[in-house]
Amino acid sequence: MGKTKNRWLIAASAVGIHISIGSVYSWSVFTNPLRDQHGWGLSEISFTFSIAILFLGLSAAFMGHFVEKYGPRTSGIIASICFGLGLIGAGFAEGIDSLYLLYFFYGALGGIGLGIGYITPVSSLVKWFPDRRGMATGLAIMGFGFASLIASPIIAALIKSVGISSTFYILGAVYFVLMFASSLYLAPPPANWSPEGFDTEKEEEERTEDLSQSTANEAVKTVRFWALWAMLFINVTCGIAVISVASPMAQDIAGLSATAAATMVGLMGLFNGLGRIGWASVSDYIGRPNVYTTFFVIQTIAFLLLPNVTAALIFQLLIFLILTCYGGGFASIPAYIGDLFGTKQLGAIHGYILTAWAAAGLVGPIVVSWIRETTNSYSLTLYIFVGAFVVALAISLLIRVNIRHIRAQQNQATNTLSQ
Repeated sequence: MGKTKNRWLIAASAVGIHISIGSVYSWSVFTNPLRDQHGWGLSEISFTFSIAILFLGLSAAFMGHFVEKYGPRTSGIIASICFGLGLIGAGFAEGIDSLYLLYFFYGALGGIGLGIGYITPVSSLVKWFPDRRGMATGLAIMGFGFASLIASPIIAALIKSVGISSTFYILGAVYFVLMFASSLYLAPPPANWSPEGFDTEKEEEERTEDLSQSTANEAVKTVRFWALWAMLFINVTCGIAVISVASPMAQDIAGLSATAAATMVGLMGLFNGLGRIGWASVSDYIGRPNVYTTFFVIQTIAFLLLPNVTAALIFQLLIFLILTCYGGGFASIPAYIGDLFGTKQLGAIHGYILTAWAAAGLVGPIVVSWIRETTNSYSLTLYIFVGAFVVALAISLLIRVNIRHIRAQQNQATNTLSQ
């Protein structure tokens, strides 16, 4: 028997992958240089990001079964190839002044790398950390949230010193090496493995058992799956909409200067990342249903207050609080899936759930921009989002009823068999 791998190095490898693909959140750094260099419109350049998020969701859904079948190492290597080639191809596309090739390489091919890379480590992490599901997945997904803080200034400096094409080439090579090396260490734990000092029997008594051990095809036929999908969709739609217009909205509503608004946008990435590890860790103690209900209570109040807040500090604090919930929603969902459907095909189920992100990435920015242009105000958009969060809050409460009903059926069946 080979030596069992260190689960903390497994977690570090997951962070290595996520901190690479999370650089997609730095796409806006390319916007002005591409516009100045080629004369492309802002909407044309931004569409590259939308394509990448769309393909992230689609590839996560279609490749979830592949990840479960062939393991995290193989899928991680494929993700590194797709993402690395996507960035290198983007450099080629920029060099020959081809917007459509940029869509293909960075948007489609890079987006496929994003989706596979995003779900690759999650299933294994849940199995390596049965005692800290939320914390483990939150740690990896935190890397995705923090990535823009690291990548944005580096990308800006590279563009200034070596140009746009060379920046893409350098990023493609560096991220490929980092993702490839991280993937080589990834592996699921050995059969019947448990962490040192982990009393399985005691833990099962103290912790609620997984509600079921379902395949992905079984999961999608349940009310619980679509409840998770809807909650993530609403959380991401409203959050990503705020991210897309944060700077002009802060200037319009709270009177921030352009410089102060830009600083706020930078700090949003920090709170996005902190929310991922923070809320996911909290969910290990208070439970995933309680965390999601808390998300929607907080955001219902925050979005209700935002249109009427003129004090710059309070406005920014509300935005930062919303961003922690936005990030926390991503980080807590894999552990919630494990609680409800077990770990048999967690990666595949997570992939299906992430189609909510793909849909939200298209809907959120479009809705907020259209309403802003139509009404010349952000207030109506924010009030619509309040209504959406009330719906999400209701779903978060109703899913508990469904869980209790299934628990009661399971207990009744157990009692019947024991008689």
